[in-house]
This record gives sequence, C-alpha cells and structure tokens, in this order.
Amino acid sequence: MPHLKGGATKDIDLTFDELGLPARLSANLDALGLKEPTPIQLRAIPEALNGRDVMGLAQTGTGKTAAFGLPLVSQLMRLQGKPDAKQVRGLVLAPTRELAKQIHDNLRDYADGTSVRVNLVVGGASLNAQAQRLARGTGLLIATPGRLIDLLDRGAVKLDQTQFLVLDEADQMLDLGFIHALRRIAALLPKERQTMLFSATMPKQMAELSTAFLTNPVRIETAPPGKPADKIEQSVFFVEQAGKGRLLSQHLGAHRDEAAVVFSRTKHGAERLMKALVAEGFAAISVHGNKSQGQRERAMRAFRSGEAMILVATDVAARGLDIPDVRHVYNFDLPNVAENYVHRIGRTARAGRDGSAVAYCAPAEMGEFKAIQKVLGRDIEVAGGTPWEGGAASKPKGRGGRRPQGNSGKPGGGQPSRGRAPRRRRAA
Repeated sequence: MPHLKGGATKDIDLTFDELGLPARLSANLDALGLKEPTPIQLRAIPEALNGRDVMGLAQTGTGKTAAFGLPLVSQLMRLQGKPDAKQVRGLVLAPTRELAKQIHDNLRDYADGTSVRVNLVVGGASLNAQAQRLARGTGLLIATPGRLIDLLDRGAVKLDQTQFLVLDEADQMLDLGFIHALRRIAALLPKERQTMLFSATMPKQMAELSTAFLTNPVRIETAPPGKPADKIEQSVFFVEQAGKGRLLSQHLGAHRDEAAVVFSRTKHGAERLMKALVAEGFAAISVHGNKSQGQRERAMRAFRSGEAMILVATDVAARGLDIPDVRHVYNFDLPNVAENYVHRIGRTARAGRDGSAVAYCAPAEMGEFKAIQKVLGRDIEVAGGTPWEGGAASKPKGRGGRRPQGNSGKPGGGQPSRGRAPRRRRAA
C-alpha cells in the first residue's frame, strides 16, 4: 500500500483550482471562504480524482470532509443523466446523526449549482418521508449505517449501481458496533467502485475493515493518528466525583461569554448535569441518545447561534461538531475508550484557533486517565489536586515548579486559576 506522509513543502502554495477541481466547485469554495487546501486535502484530493481508493488518517479538525467530499462531488458531476429510481450513485456512511448532518450540509454547499443532489437519512426521522425522497434516485446519499439498513430492508433504496463509497470516522463506527451493518452493506455494493476510508485513529480492527472495502488503497497520513491539535492547552484536576460539579461551575463561571462543551459518560448524567447548570443560571443545552432528532437539531442550532453557550453531551458530539468558536472542552467524566478523549478535545482549537481542554479525574477513573496519557504519548499537566494512589502525571510549569493544591491541599482540592468564582450550588 503506497504511503504518503505529511511534511512535503513543494505543494503548500497550491490552490483548489490547481488540484484539478471543476470551476464551479472552486467558485463555491471561494464563496464559502475556503481559500487554501489543508495537508490532508492537498494529498487526498488528487489521488481520489485519479480514481484511487484512499485510506486517510488525520487528526480531527483537519478538513477530512472536504478531502473526500470535493473529489466525490467532482466525479459525480461528470456522470450523465439522472440516477435510476431508488438508486444511489455515491454513498457516505458516518457513525452519528450529528456527523452525518454536518457532512450533508458541507457537501450540499460544495455542490450548490451543480447537477448533484445531496440527500440525508438518519435515525430519529420519518422512514416514510426518507423512503419517498429516495424513490426518485439520489446522486449523493449521506447516511448512518443503522438507518440505511432499515431502508434497505424496506426495499426503499438500492446500492447495486453505487460507484463511490466513503466511510468517515471509520474507527468510531467500529467502536459503536457497526461492523455487522457495514458487512451487510458491503455485500450489496458493486465490486467495481471507488472507496475512501477516513479515520482519526487506527485500531486493529481497521485492517479487517480496509481489506473488506478497499482495493490497493493509497494510505495518506498527515499527522500521527490519535494526536490532538498542538494548540489545545490540556490540564487535569484530580477531584472526588462529588466535587466535580462545583469545580465545573467555577470554571464555567470564569468565562461565561465563551462557548464550552462538557462531556458526560452517560445520557442520564448529561441531562442531569445540564438541568443543574441551567438552575444555576448558565445558558446550557444537552445532546445525547435519548433526544429525538428534532431536539438534537434544535439544541445544535441554539449552540451554534450563541443562544446557548454550554453544550452538555455524550460522545455522540465527540465527532462531527465543527464550531470554530468553541473555546473550552471539559471532560466531566473521562471516556471509557481512551481514543475518544482525542476526539472530544478536538471540538476546540478548530480553524487555527487556540483552545483549552480540562479533565476531571475521580479516584475510580485513574485507569482511564492512564490509558489517555498512553494514547497521547505524554503526560497531561496537573492543574489541581494530586494524582490518586497508583497514578502519575506531570507537574505544572508554574513558579518554582510547585503543584497547585487549591484551598485544601488534598487530592481534588484544585480550584480554577482565574480568580474566585461566586458561590454556587453543586452542578451535579
């Protein structure tokens, strides 16, 4: 498998026009304010335009959607006539509704004014309405695997004429147990097709997935997979579980005018935490698996518009949330899967901006914390408390190299570094 690694300098000044995209796409990109290709786009787009299968590995927030979306729309524009009834010419699979919706919106913008019609099918919406839209045939379909299986079972869609396939965030699809659904879908696709697989990490199961879907792919790696953006300032507070709510309230209170995402491990925990923050006067909303599709879309609109400054979410929002204004990410609960930490903190420091990621580690979470540091390949700076027994973390680079102990000097006693926040009720 050819392997193209980032770091080349000769093509840094290339424009989208020079990558071989149609003039209409280049004009749309210019109107969207997209002027210069990112490294993953520079290397993936020419290979995809040449018809190669592509395996792209790049950290979150590096422009993977355009890396596969632009050549995909470009090649669909060249096809003559309309797709047959119920047929799909190009298919993009994504693990979550939020990511699928974002891909749909981006590709629809790229394809504006072209002959390519972009459609979206995800769970939480009417199957009948989706089936009716698919009946006319679809140029480019964005789907979650589960909902696509539902529509296939109803005979509402066919894939035997699909010429292009993209698997986005393939590692998360494996984490969410979609491997069996992906195998079913693969069996319905023509063997002669172009496939692109994009991922931020490379778990062992990915080899099986790539063998099943890709043919002699070119592997393009523009950054070490699983490594967070360099501009994210990471820190950890060692705090008892019961003290996390107060600490979160103090941190959020220090920057009420800046957008923040708070990650909870469970759906019920996210909802409970959101309601507690609202009771304290914070403009907070929540997104998790117990919300309907309409509720999730309304919550995301409120967060994007600034009506709500705090989004409390489970890992459904760990990927696919591209809001450049997010300044802070809080891991209220550490993730069970260490790689998800990378995706969570990737919600900040987007579009070249700086960002802050704070983790709260309770005694029972030391195993998860060690796994996270192993994935990162380095220690996370301690901003409060001391590591729980059996743990290890780096000392902060403060004055005199002393570790801040907060008010109590005990594990979990760390307080926010920016001023004293007013007294508040516990958030969770």
